[in-house]
Amino acid sequence: MAPRIGGVRLVHDGWARYLVAEVIQADGTRITREIEDHGRAVAVLPYDPDRRVATLVSQFRAPILYCDGPPTHMEVPAGLLDEGAAEDEARREAMEETGLRLGQLDFVAGAWSMPGISTERMDLFLAAYGAADRTGTGGGLAAEGEALTVHELPLRELAAMGRDGRLNDMKSLVLLYALQLRRPDLF
Repeated sequence: MAPRIGGVRLVHDGWARYLVAEVIQADGTRITREIEDHGRAVAVLPYDPDRRVATLVSQFRAPILYCDGPPTHMEVPAGLLDEGAAEDEARREAMEETGLRLGQLDFVAGAWSMPGISTERMDLFLAAYGAADRTGTGGGLAAEGEALTVHELPLRELAAMGRDGRLNDMKSLVLLYALQLRRPDLF
């Protein structure tokens, strides 16, 4: 018999839900596992192939500060799926966070971000843009407490940040490496 969930107890219901699951293992042993549940998400690395730059954002992240990290964190635009298709949600997040209107998206992967604790499965995309695609200022949604700073970085600098540890966000690193593999000519 394969492991199965025997029951789930809700311990918090807010932006994310926190659950304690009873898992019945193949041998019948019962164990508990905590689950953070907030659903699917998207992330996109917008890059301008002509100017050889990419657009990322930095923002306050409480968990990083809690772990004695810096008060702001550099990452690609990302967010939870609301109701639309992953591609549409990635475009919406990019517009809200960076002010970029993205067209064609290049799918990289659908991956579990933290499978040991979270239900989050994130669809990752690359998206080329040009100067005419900057139609807003970005910065996030004030109603959601977002206060993002938009950064347009040379791709060579972004690659160096990935190599030396200054870019330390998993989704951003995966997308940077995917862009390097698919478009080495830009670096």
